[in-house]
Amino acid sequence: MSELSQLILDRIRDVPDYPKPGVLFKDITPLLGDPVAMAAVVEELAGLAEVDKIVGIEARGFILAAPVAYRAAAGFVPVRKKGKLPAATLEESYDLEYGSATIEVHRDAFAPGDRVLIVDDVLATGGTAKATIELVERAGAHVVGIAVLMELAFLKGRERLPDVGLHSLVIV
Repeated sequence: MSELSQLILDRIRDVPDYPKPGVLFKDITPLLGDPVAMAAVVEELAGLAEVDKIVGIEARGFILAAPVAYRAAAGFVPVRKKGKLPAATLEESYDLEYGSATIEVHRDAFAPGDRVLIVDDVLATGGTAKATIELVERAGAHVVGIAVLMELAFLKGRERLPDVGLHSLVIV
């Protein structure tokens, strides 16, 4: 295991039965509160690819993606839940375990051909990541990869993303 992986794992708190019974929630707030760990994560993610824009997925993806964009000298683009962006948007719906959800991005968030890295805190089933890829590509940009702090391997989200490079800092 790499030094960075151990640093991250040592700062992720397991919270049983949150947000509902039977779920083991992976809380990243201890990592966010540690300036050394947070800086190491930002440096690693910012160095993954030369890009024009970093996309952050609501909501915890924003926390990581914004400083990564700053460090990478790239623009930051938020992908939000439907109804949260003020200007004209593109939207993409996807299925959840029980129901569906819709995310949006501003229509003018990307220039044609922009190279984009999608950043999120956790890759679970891959539904949100797949929908985000669709949005970015429909907006005329090119996804060069997806980077996540943590991948929950048992949920097999990676299998839904076979055509894009996925970089997980830790896999649990």
